[in-house]
Amino acid sequence: MPPLPEPREFACVLYTVRDHVAEITLDRPERRNALNPRAYREIEAAFRQAGADDGVRCIVVSGADPAFCSGEDVKEMMTGESRTAEPVARREPTPAAMAALDCEKPVIAAVNGAAVGWGMELALYADVRIASEKAVFAELFIKRGLICDVGGLLRLPALVGPAKAAELLFTGDAIDAREALRIGLVSEVVPHDALLPRAGALADRIAANPPLALRYMKEGLRRTAYGDPHEIGSWAIETIYRLFETEDHREGVRAFLEKRAPKFTGR
Repeated sequence: MPPLPEPREFACVLYTVRDHVAEITLDRPERRNALNPRAYREIEAAFRQAGADDGVRCIVVSGADPAFCSGEDVKEMMTGESRTAEPVARREPTPAAMAALDCEKPVIAAVNGAAVGWGMELALYADVRIASEKAVFAELFIKRGLICDVGGLLRLPALVGPAKAAELLFTGDAIDAREALRIGLVSEVVPHDALLPRAGALADRIAANPPLALRYMKEGLRRTAYGDPHEIGSWAIETIYRLFETEDHREGVRAFLEKRAPKFTGR
């Protein structure tokens, strides 16, 4: 894998720091912030940079309008560089996911639009989620013949309960911001124009507290609420790469690109 880029070299992410708050903004609005390999690397680098910066006490992650993150860039996955080109035997969890989950600073997701596929995973890696009234959430992996990452497997059941998590994961159905609030996926829904100011104000309140206490408070929550993501992450990534090789996955992607209903065969 290429070395992680520095913030000044980012092309897919905007990274800024103000008053002890790091802001990580996915910046591919023309692709609805869909993720290609470079975007994954830059997300990883941004979280590691924020985590290592003693001046950062809280992180806000969002997307350039109109979306938060629409998941994998499926068109690029089919025609260009792709994670599917990596060895199926790879067992390490997704580096961008682990960079977010291992980060010792509190993370707020300001979900400004569609958070689907790995975009919903990214929202789940945050400690707090605030949604715009325009937000939509969906774990779409099942519709592509895949499974989700650590967020859906470990964090979603802890937030909404195992039965509701199973429903969302097994169907791939989308829910709007109000339903996300009702089931406990987000803590607040605000008018779209108020989202970033609201997330920023909360980040400022958090960042005003003692950094060491914040670090250990987050560690305590991680230990009691979610557990260690590394083992489930390794299993998930191994399974995902195995599923990448299936005909059902290829059919799911083709059907999406051709805008038709898929025909799955169990192969």
